[in-house]
Amino acid sequence: MVTKPSKQRVYNWYISLVAAATMVLYGYDASVFNAVQGSDHWKAHWGNPNAGLLGTINTAYTCGGIASGFFLSAPISDRFGRRMSITIGCLIVIASTFVQAFAPAGHGVGGFLAGRTIIGFGQGIALPAGPVYIGELAPPDIRGKIMSFWQMFYSVGSFIAFWINYACTKNKKKLPGEWDWQMVVIFQIMVPIIIISLIWFCPETPRWFIQKGRIEEARQALRLVRDTDEEVEEEIAQVQQAIQFEKETLDGSYAPLWKDKSLRKRLLLAAVINFGQQVTGQGSLNSYSTIVYKKVFPDNDTIQLINALNGTAGILFTLTATFTVDVWGRRMVLFIGAVGMAICMTISASIYIATPTYPGDTKSTQVGAGIVVMMFMFAFFYKPSWGAVVWIWTSEVFSMNVRAQAVGMSSQMQNVGNLIVNQIFPLLLNAIGFKAMYVFAGINVLLALFTWFFLPETKNVRLEEMDTLFGGVNHVEKGANLIEHHHETINTGEKGQDLTIEEVHRKV
Repeated sequence: MVTKPSKQRVYNWYISLVAAATMVLYGYDASVFNAVQGSDHWKAHWGNPNAGLLGTINTAYTCGGIASGFFLSAPISDRFGRRMSITIGCLIVIASTFVQAFAPAGHGVGGFLAGRTIIGFGQGIALPAGPVYIGELAPPDIRGKIMSFWQMFYSVGSFIAFWINYACTKNKKKLPGEWDWQMVVIFQIMVPIIIISLIWFCPETPRWFIQKGRIEEARQALRLVRDTDEEVEEEIAQVQQAIQFEKETLDGSYAPLWKDKSLRKRLLLAAVINFGQQVTGQGSLNSYSTIVYKKVFPDNDTIQLINALNGTAGILFTLTATFTVDVWGRRMVLFIGAVGMAICMTISASIYIATPTYPGDTKSTQVGAGIVVMMFMFAFFYKPSWGAVVWIWTSEVFSMNVRAQAVGMSSQMQNVGNLIVNQIFPLLLNAIGFKAMYVFAGINVLLALFTWFFLPETKNVRLEEMDTLFGGVNHVEKGANLIEHHHETINTGEKGQDLTIEEVHRKV
């Protein structure tokens, strides 16, 4: 007999999906630049950028994201709340979209570069707050399932961008001026407007409220997403205990990340897998599939249709994480994904190299279809694993006192990886062609080995008890001891004297 989910559980899904929609911003922007590269109007408007300049335009976005993700997202999120961080990021994306779409061409490509840099800046503020919001509200048994939708919304962003671009490509003769690419860019304001309209009707996270000493507001927020009062009170007590320990022994915003051995370990592991996410080959394919497919297909309409279909399939592929991540575990899904991607990259490169090339540097329809199938299979392995699980693992392994800072820093390693690969990839593709896929195959083998030997499993572990998994102390237990000793001090004292904080620490 199937149990009907409670209204609290349904509401938990709803508010988590609102926060997860911030990932649409990332998916749309990563795909929109890929899409407009096929427009003759876009190329003419910006003076037919060469491979090096294409890389610079694409990495301008990541530079903005790195700057704000490392230094601004966490302070805003900790000071004003997760919702405010998401809102500010969305507002910046809306404003900068107009800069990107309508920058004049008279001064070169600088206006378009500025728009992309500012969009990256806004997304660097908004994106790290999303998984923190979801992780702090979702119960452990469904946290992985909910976070799998985070990556799905990246695919939704790609889906929207590629299909809008395909429609504009097919109807470019009916569109005035340069609207065949400007319309694709300007539609980026749609989703942030929706997010801002909805996020302030969702509760702030109870952990943020407790961190600010607003216990009753935390209780009200938890009652919206937990089934019983017992669950609410138990979680409030655990969070209070963890925060008490963290405040008195791991004080500071960034300092604990360097002082605490278990936190350093987590930060290093999270940095590696976030960097790895973008060097699997997915980042380059999502940004440059148009120029990759030009080596196979002569017709831009065909290329944009393939991109749109890939964006559609990406949504379905990501949904498989919903059924695997809490059953197989994070580590196994990542391992299988890396192995599968390595195989797909090897086969696609081998098909291209072993078959004849026709005039115009293109392949036969059959060969093209085979390569496209391998690219789709690559997405099938990537989306539910390194696409979804990297965000899940990163959002759940850090303790409350450094969660916003650590997620912000770790997730920006994606942009560091993106910056490096996307700057190099167009040049690499020009130099060695499809043999570049062998490079990505080798990287994925290394990622599979790293996952198998170094990455701990985090399935079904409570956020407040994650520290013990990495060799740290249990913040809940230590916090409970501190609170107990404080109460003893207040009520009875010890030999008629109050204990200092240092004395309490020594006793604990």
